Order: sequence, then C-alpha cells, then structure tokens
Amino acid sequence: MNQARALTKFDRNLLAGISDIRQNPDDRELAFTMRELVQCTLPHRDPGDVPGWSRQNGSLFLGIRPGWSAATKKNIGIPYGSIPRLLLFWLTTEAVRNKSRRVELGRSYADFVESIGLSIGTGGGKRSDFARLKTQLHRLFCATITFEQNVKHNNLQGLRQQDIAISDIRELWWDPKTPNQLAVFDSWIQLGEHFYDMAIKAPVPLDLRVLKVLKRSPLALDLYVWASYKSLIAARYGRPQVMTWHDFMQQFGTDYKRPDNFQKAVTEKLKLIQQLYPELRIGEVRGGLAILPTSRPSIPMQDPK
Repeated sequence: MNQARALTKFDRNLLAGISDIRQNPDDRELAFTMRELVQCTLPHRDPGDVPGWSRQNGSLFLGIRPGWSAATKKNIGIPYGSIPRLLLFWLTTEAVRNKSRRVELGRSYADFVESIGLSIGTGGGKRSDFARLKTQLHRLFCATITFEQNVKHNNLQGLRQQDIAISDIRELWWDPKTPNQLAVFDSWIQLGEHFYDMAIKAPVPLDLRVLKVLKRSPLALDLYVWASYKSLIAARYGRPQVMTWHDFMQQFGTDYKRPDNFQKAVTEKLKLIQQLYPELRIGEVRGGLAILPTSRPSIPMQDPK
C-alpha cells in the first residue's frame, strides 16, 4: 500500500491560504506593484558576477546593473529570486499609501522581516530569511534598473531609455544578529525620484494574501502579478489577453534551458494560482494561453491601460 505523502510547510500554507480566501473573499489585503515590472521582471536565479543582466518583452527591455562597493571595490551583485520581488511590492505599496519618497523601515529588523511577508522563524545561517534579506536588500537598493524601448513614429525610429535607482539615500541601523533588538535610530530610505513617480502613477493592485502564500517561488509571484494585470485588461476591453509560449519564455523563462520544462512549470504554477485566485479564467490557444474576459480582477482598478 502506498503511503500518503506528508504535508510540507508549503502545503499547509497553501491550504490555509485557499481556505482563508474562499471563506473571506472580500477581506483582501491590498498591495501594489509597478506596471513596468509586470512586463519585465528580475532574474529568478543568481546571474553571478556579471556586469549586467537583461530581460526582453517585445520591444521593451529591462536591464539591471549591480551596485559597486567603494569599501571592498567589488560589485555588490544583482538582486534575484523572491525576496527582491517582495521588497518591491512592499516599497511600491508604501509609496502609494503614504505618497512620500521617504519610507520608514523601523527600528527592529525582525519587524521589517515580517512586514514584507517573510518569516522570523526560519533559523540561522546563510539560508535564513534574516541573512538572505540582508543580502538582497543591499543588492536591490544599490542596483540601477534601465528600461529601454525601441519606438517608431511615422517613418522615424527611436530609442527611449530611463535609468532608475530604487533608492538614492538610505540609513540602515539594524543588526541581523540581534533582530529583535531595537536600534538607537530608525532605519529609512528615500526612494529614487523616477522609481517613486512610476510607483504612484498607475500601480497594479494585488492581494497580499496570495503573495504571502507564493513567496517562495519567484516564477509563481511573476505569473500571479501578470495574470492579475491581464485580467484587468481583459475585463475592461472584453477580449482575451493572449500570450504565446515564445513570449512567456522571453518574459519569464530566461533561467530555463529547455522550453518544455518551462512550459510545464508555468502550467503547474498557474493551476496553483487559480486555487488562490478562483476568479481567474485561463484558456488554451494555439501556441500559448489566454486570460479570458470572464475573469474577475483580483483587485478592482480604476484605469488598467
């Protein structure tokens, strides 16, 4: 007789999340992301010691250049994985709510860890949420993000580029070795001017409860954000939002070597997302998938252009 597989922590969190969302469908916990980061996302895995990294979505390119440490005279590294995504959701949400470039991070590192959806109970060592957050926080705040787009107007062809700093001033007083201890001073950052402007201009609303369940999978987070945005568009214009597998691969799958493995991963993650977001309707089309106009947006939005 086959024994049933023991439930993992992720399984338990998933079941709890599904139960909460279905029993309390209107008790959404609001979060936001930038529209530009729906179209192009960060790397899933560490690109290594490279001078830069890029991702493409049609004519739009996202590039990331690592920051440089004056003290060590070394590249700090490119942000990757789930944690920078959770940080960007949190920073965008704070900007939208408070309408201020200054974001207070607080005096306790443990409180900040929990505020972005991570756990203070993951133990110590390099793989703990405490340690990984410290590393990714430093990488994200010091990196420069470039949006680059080829544009055409009549017979002219041009190039639009914009460099964005997540933060241009910051003071961090925490000690991750004593995360529950209150620091003498508050930690805070000032968001970069262009980042702040893009964050508040047309933020995409998300359900924080879903983000918390999916927090260990950067691909699942990317797909939930993408599906949430496309469902808004589909509902507004009354037509399916089609995505070919080729476009999926360009936008989300550059870390995968084999398209068939990537397609399988996307299919599995979208099925998981639909359990947490039951109003999402997905159809198969030739060579890809479509978000159907019968989908209900995860969070209503006034102007989802």
